[in-house]
Amino acid sequence: MAPAITDLMNVAAYGEKGVPHELWTTLRNESPLHWYAQPGHTPFWAVTKHADIMEISAQPDIFSSEAGGIIALNDQQIKSYLETGGAGTQLGDMRTIITMDPPEHRKYRKVASGYFTPKGVTDLDTIVRESAKAVFDKLGAEGTCDFIEDVAQRHPLRVLATILGIDPEQEERLLVITKQLFGAEDPDVRREGEDQDAARRDLGMEFYTLFDEIIKDRRDCPRDDLATMLANAEVSPGCPMEGMETFGYYLIVFTAGHDTTRNALSGALAAFLDHPDQFERVRQDPSLIKTAVDEIVRWTSPVNYMKRQATSDYELRGQTIKAGEELVLFYCSANRDEDVFDNPFTFDVGRTPNRHLGFGWAEHYCLGAHLAKASMTALVEEMVKRVDWVKPAGERTYTASNFVVGLKTLPVEYKLLDR
Repeated sequence: MAPAITDLMNVAAYGEKGVPHELWTTLRNESPLHWYAQPGHTPFWAVTKHADIMEISAQPDIFSSEAGGIIALNDQQIKSYLETGGAGTQLGDMRTIITMDPPEHRKYRKVASGYFTPKGVTDLDTIVRESAKAVFDKLGAEGTCDFIEDVAQRHPLRVLATILGIDPEQEERLLVITKQLFGAEDPDVRREGEDQDAARRDLGMEFYTLFDEIIKDRRDCPRDDLATMLANAEVSPGCPMEGMETFGYYLIVFTAGHDTTRNALSGALAAFLDHPDQFERVRQDPSLIKTAVDEIVRWTSPVNYMKRQATSDYELRGQTIKAGEELVLFYCSANRDEDVFDNPFTFDVGRTPNRHLGFGWAEHYCLGAHLAKASMTALVEEMVKRVDWVKPAGERTYTASNFVVGLKTLPVEYKLLDR
């Protein structure tokens, strides 16, 4: 049965079947710039082609991240947002760099850009390698596990907690908060009978309190870490970053860095399970790990989309996008675009060139891309060195989310090599 156009944003469909690749393929071929106007949802232009997303992303003066926000909200989410003053979706007055337009965005991006350069990530080699080793050490020599629960979410959690000054004993609680705060659409996370808006406000305050304590500590006792850099940042000489912007920086580094890397890593193992020849290629030739990591990002595309709002009329593919209209840039679709990738539905660890948009493009190219790659590289290296064999131990399930997408569970049976 062919997917319905409503599956484009249907959270339940994502939870049942994963991302709608068949639908995107149809849209790329028949309606690459598609006007999506469905009951219960704010209408938008669905952008599914690689070239179009690059063209739009390169013009932030015309296509704004700030004007309408980056999330495509349905009517119920908009109602909740208005009733709670934003606390239900954006923690009140908090602002992050991904919802800023230039020139403001460029000033705030510079605050931490030096830390996230390739040289900065090289300095983090010890952190990512020790974390990757630790998660495999805890597995035991052989047995069964949920790879996501025991490996894919633990590794980025430890890395990010280390650079953001979060104590190890706080990690478990932080994991619970982020799941409930940002994964409330998933029925396994949502608590039936609970006032969802009130719960999110309470969780938001707990999140704020945790990072506020770290900010105060790093201002009183500076250290050589990202937490200190952000706590004492200036957006221009003599102009300190304000409180909510500072908190927003901590929040976006943690949530964006954790959820996306977790989903990429779980998708990586799923891809290796489905394509064991590709895992063997990497095992036999570890020099392929670099291209394998880029292919993992293309294949999984954890950030499904970002939204933009047109600030003036614009012609694209013979159609007029009017000022005030919204556009949803589907990176997952662009990363399977037949005009850009040879055999786009083939998982190829040696793929080159690989012009994927898994980290976005242009103005809002992911600030933490180098860190994410370093983190993924460390875990894939450890996997290649230590996994004797691995096979499915049950059905995989998907997260009921249309924004950050991927697997929710991935049960496996495994045996590690003696090391």
